[in-house]
Amino acid sequence: MPKFSWHTCAVPEGLPVRQVYGFLFVTDGRVLLRVDGKKHTLPGGRPEPGEVEYRDILRRESMEEVTVDIDEPHYLGYQCVDDGISPYAQVRMAAVISKVHPPAPDPDSGRTYRRLLVHPGKVGDLLAWGETGYLQATAAAEAAVEVFGLPSDGLPDTGDL
Repeated sequence: MPKFSWHTCAVPEGLPVRQVYGFLFVTDGRVLLRVDGKKHTLPGGRPEPGEVEYRDILRRESMEEVTVDIDEPHYLGYQCVDDGISPYAQVRMAAVISKVHPPAPDPDSGRTYRRLLVHPGKVGDLLAWGETGYLQATAAAEAAVEVFGLPSDGLPDTGDL
């Protein structure tokens, strides 16, 4: 069983990054989750050959999966996945959505995902990633207020984008 740990420092040299996911906020402070059936997750994915900048990966994946443009992303940290063989990093970032496009199929899967806006306090429960998921969601909610200046109180609970 893999072990997961959350780190707010830079990804160490030599630890491969296999995933870049983003907590994407709308200006009222809610977070966009990608919904596939009954599974909630964040927009994001794997780096493609030649991609090294986390912000570029997140921008591409945000457009492909949930058809949104984002402002400059903010690095939150990474989750280390230690599978006992070859540990790797899953980078987490936060960004504000700058433009919403009509839903479209993801070029990788061909599926059009539902886009759900949720209160930041509900993200940890919906992602169901355990303790490290709650730590990531908390870091994102703090960045929304401290870095992006978004509101944190009086937010609606949920709604479709």
